Amino acid sequence: MIYYIKFMLKLPMYFFRPFFTSILFSSFIYLEYFDISNKFLNTVVALFSFLLLLIMQKREMFIAGFFIAIWWFWWIGYSFVYYDLNYFIPLVIFGIGLIYGGLFYFTSIFNNIYLRALALFGLSFVYPFGFNWLQIELPFINSYFNTSKIDFILILTALIIVIKGKKYIKYSAIIPLIFTLNYSKNTINTPNIKIFMANTSIPQDIKWNKKYLTQIININFKIIDKAIKQKYDLIILPESSFPLLLNKNERLLKTLRLKSKNISIVLGSLYKEKNSFYNSTYLFQNGNMQVAHKVVLIPFGEAVPLPEKLKNFINDTFYNKAKDYQCAKTPTDFNIKGITFRNAICYEATTDEIFKDLAGNYLIAISNNAWFTPSIQPTLQKLLLKYYSNKYHVKIFSVANN
Repeated sequence: MIYYIKFMLKLPMYFFRPFFTSILFSSFIYLEYFDISNKFLNTVVALFSFLLLLIMQKREMFIAGFFIAIWWFWWIGYSFVYYDLNYFIPLVIFGIGLIYGGLFYFTSIFNNIYLRALALFGLSFVYPFGFNWLQIELPFINSYFNTSKIDFILILTALIIVIKGKKYIKYSAIIPLIFTLNYSKNTINTPNIKIFMANTSIPQDIKWNKKYLTQIININFKIIDKAIKQKYDLIILPESSFPLLLNKNERLLKTLRLKSKNISIVLGSLYKEKNSFYNSTYLFQNGNMQVAHKVVLIPFGEAVPLPEKLKNFINDTFYNKAKDYQCAKTPTDFNIKGITFRNAICYEATTDEIFKDLAGNYLIAISNNAWFTPSIQPTLQKLLLKYYSNKYHVKIFSVANN
């Protein structure tokens, strides 16, 4: 009874510190969302967040991980609205919190701070169901520090020195931090072609509604004609900008081929081959067409990463018996006006797979963020694109709907 009373008295402390830490750890996303991001503030807050994660107790780490996942990914359930599964949204959010709460709890099973730091570093390689958007070093993306794995190790080392060092030894933590400072500048020149970035704002609830298909197609062609009139060399439209099976529509293909004699056109649409469906990027250039299929599918959005029986059950129950999309085995490069661009569609632009064997320094990323707006999802995507741009020294041309 006495132990129970003591635990209840300490409960607010067990909750407050990890909850406060989760807010600090996630603040860089919301600062960026409101366009008030500050390098000094982001640096201090990120360092303090990781310091707290290194000294927390086990039960606190679960709470911290739970709420970090909520702050980062509360928007994931939004897409269920378009499947009439609104009741599922709280369950999805809670489930995500439990998964990441468990992962953070696992990093705290070691009482040794060195092993705790190693476990936190290991967490940067753990992607539940293949979903990799919780890059644990991402809070430093808009700070004075680099975000490579080596830099992350040096930052953790500095924090251990602060925690374990005695008196003046603590000041030596500045040494590893000096080596993580971001001195580099983006030295990749913008390609010598005039690019029209055709961001659009078509709500998801009308995007796939056949009643609006003609209107959406007309909007796209007006944008293309505007780019031609302004003498652009290339126009990039978002993912699924033509919400149909484009390779099965000869009339549209003929029109796009004709317009591509005046401007190179990159756009997103679906592709059907036999009984297989692909989320694809189309390039129309000089009257010709090239198609690039998506390589990395969104877990539970485009493919269910579970055994066949469970996959079929989920698709039949929640997705109206829809089949998983198919994917290409390797990324596709486009040669546009003599310049090489790697193709990426939405989620895959924030994965390591799409950057393998790069032939150039440019990547075109097309997205449809209308599934998750209004929310922080486009902001988090932007920060992740910056992370991968720095990691692979690539200039990314990102175009999105909403």
